[in-house]
Amino acid sequence: MLSRRSFLLAASAGAVALSVRPASAATALPLTIVNHSGEFANTSIWCYLVGTDSAGNQFRVRADGSIAPVSLSDNGSDGFTDYAIPLRASGATTINVPPMSGRLYFALGQKLKFKAVTDGAGRPALQYPAGWVAGDPNYPVLHDFVEFTLDDLGMHCNTTMVDQFSVPLSIQLTGAASQSTGTLRAGGRAQIFDQVRARPDFANLVVDDLRVIAPGHGLDAGRFSASYFDSYTDAVWAKYASTDLRLDTGSAVFTGRVGSDGNLVVRDGSGRTAAPIRRPSTRDILFCDGALAAPNDGLTGPVAALLGAALNRSTLLDNPNQPVSDPGAFYRTAVTNHYARIMHTATADGRAYGFAFDDVGGFASYIEDPAPRSCTVTLTPF
Repeated sequence: MLSRRSFLLAASAGAVALSVRPASAATALPLTIVNHSGEFANTSIWCYLVGTDSAGNQFRVRADGSIAPVSLSDNGSDGFTDYAIPLRASGATTINVPPMSGRLYFALGQKLKFKAVTDGAGRPALQYPAGWVAGDPNYPVLHDFVEFTLDDLGMHCNTTMVDQFSVPLSIQLTGAASQSTGTLRAGGRAQIFDQVRARPDFANLVVDDLRVIAPGHGLDAGRFSASYFDSYTDAVWAKYASTDLRLDTGSAVFTGRVGSDGNLVVRDGSGRTAAPIRRPSTRDILFCDGALAAPNDGLTGPVAALLGAALNRSTLLDNPNQPVSDPGAFYRTAVTNHYARIMHTATADGRAYGFAFDDVGGFASYIEDPAPRSCTVTLTPF
């Protein structure tokens, strides 16, 4: 699955590469797009299906379901590609999606500008939209995306607010079961914009009626305080210098304390010790990176994920036993990730990807099916 944890920093204004599992057993899946936005006609909406094959080569999907490798020659006279797939003039639009890992972008009102460039390995790659960067050519364009992987293990997909929130989107996946996620409550988009504006520390993350930028990207853009979490983190680190912290990763229970060197050290019952974790900065917490980087090692990674989720949800100071499974205990302190809190309260099922570790405890807007038959992405009412 396309991991929000590893994808977060890669999906910047530069070229990105998506990783996939071998997809030998997977077949094409009908993907249907439905426009219920109520704000834009089908003729004013374009979609883009972009991703990577199992060899690491980037490609796009055409309207007929065929794939075309990214090529530098795809850049037109304006310096950008035109990979747009227009929606049908009326009704639903269906595309047969091949096995791949990637993103389905939507642009409303005007097209997006993807630039074909050369990556660090000398291969053609795409420069993806970065709506949180004021100098990005797509900054003035109303757009959003969903993420997915179709492979031999099935279909895995999510809506995401990890980078930004702009367009209300929902996913329905049908196969061994029928599942949906991402649907906002009635008036949810306006609720998100209004509630973020109402928080003084977060208000500058709102960009007109285009989008709400995630606070990590807002920090990098000078729109959010780099010291926002400092008081809370200082209190956490002070508490666990003299109190045991217990972290249950599901496969092991780790216990530890903050040592005299300022690093949190935890070990499980068999004596395995995770890598020491230094006191995270506000940026580390918001990006779930840096001191909270989560390698796929089954040891430090799960520990960092639990800590990152507890810090964003502000449950770590009050509860030495993590993870906390009751969402009623999340975001209860003044210093918390109010951006993520607001995203969750706006969704019909209470699930959202407000930060990269929001999957801890199953609170992310993520669904998967081992035997998918169809997938529908709906632009829901604004």
